[in-house]
Amino acid sequence: MKYFIETYGCQMNKAESSALENLFQERGWEPGSGDESDLVVINTCSVRITAEDRAWGRIAHHAARKRTRPFTLVVTGCMAERLRDEMKSAQPAIDYVIGNFQKRAFSEVLDAAGSGSRLEDLPEVPAFSFAPDHRTPGDFRAFVPILHGCDNFCSYCIVPYVRGREVSRPPEEILAEIDRMEDAGIREVTLLGQNVNSYRWTDEGSERLDFPGLLRRVSDHLSARGRGGIRWIRFLSSHPKDLSDEALDAMARDDRYCRHIHLCLQHGSDRILKAMNRRYTAESYLALVDRIRARMPGITLSTDILVGFPGETEEDVQATLEVMRKVGYSYSFMYHFNPREGTPAATLGDQVPDRVKKARLSRVIALQKELTRARMEERLGSVEEVLVESVSRRRKSELLGRTAGDMMAVFPGNPEKVGTFARVLLESIQGNTFRAKEVP
Repeated sequence: MKYFIETYGCQMNKAESSALENLFQERGWEPGSGDESDLVVINTCSVRITAEDRAWGRIAHHAARKRTRPFTLVVTGCMAERLRDEMKSAQPAIDYVIGNFQKRAFSEVLDAAGSGSRLEDLPEVPAFSFAPDHRTPGDFRAFVPILHGCDNFCSYCIVPYVRGREVSRPPEEILAEIDRMEDAGIREVTLLGQNVNSYRWTDEGSERLDFPGLLRRVSDHLSARGRGGIRWIRFLSSHPKDLSDEALDAMARDDRYCRHIHLCLQHGSDRILKAMNRRYTAESYLALVDRIRARMPGITLSTDILVGFPGETEEDVQATLEVMRKVGYSYSFMYHFNPREGTPAATLGDQVPDRVKKARLSRVIALQKELTRARMEERLGSVEEVLVESVSRRRKSELLGRTAGDMMAVFPGNPEKVGTFARVLLESIQGNTFRAKEVP
């Protein structure tokens, strides 16, 4: 029996798809293509309407294929959680709609598909539980979820409604998964959560462990283990209101923590930040950036920026551009506001016209291109370590590597080096990628 998984959206979805792959392969299923597989899974995203539109397109594509070849079609992820009661009536070719809190039901679905039968009802699942292993077989980089859900309720964001309230993972499970990953050859792990800084673990009879404590425990555990296989650790995503000085100190004390933080700004106007329910100001955000750079000089920062929020004015846009200039992000994920049904911002008045949102977004993108170029030019001539991720798509004689600061470099090399570390001299810039050469 063969399976095929399509994944859209955030890193949490990617981690959960990896967990599904492990489950499938443990049960003897083999990976296949969408054209030949006995079971097709579409893992969906609901953060933006464009993500949902794309998922509907892929669902229609596979539904059409079911007319000529029988297979089991499953939709899971945030869109499945949000539209559970509507999806099968909208597209009868879907066999199962499995929400974020039902993924343990995949075991029963696989059993049914393998025997050629069909479940009439999915088993009820009382609460969210973390999968034991999120490593895709054969990979050398992996995500380790430490927290699920979000308690922030930003006024534009659908995540708390489709992922639920925050649930922290037991530290023993986190460390055990990291051990398995290191034993399997993983070189880089990313601690993952909708807001990793909110991590809080309290067990009866034991002390509370917060995010800084977890960072120290992971660091000390790997040091005591002494294997040296996992060389780099990252974490995503960080909410500025919760990234504490204690967490920064824990990060700064261990070089395994990559000198890069994705610190979501969303907007530079205090008025808009308040309407977004972000609970920080531009001033406090910039002060946090100063504290980060004081502890870890040379660190790179990236961010998310949302333009066109209801009521946004030209003055608000200028405030965002000003914060971008002051921080000097290495890159940004930039998008314009689109209402998500069920969120407070969807019903606000004074919606910004689409043409204005798009024009403002183009200005933000143009500035980020300038900032990215400036950050890259600062690093020309330096020697940096990279984790070699793949062979270059353009030239098979070249390799593509990522720096600890989350910048890409391409350089001549042997494909056998994929999955290992290399030292490279950054010689020139091509687009958003360094051209480099390997050095001793």
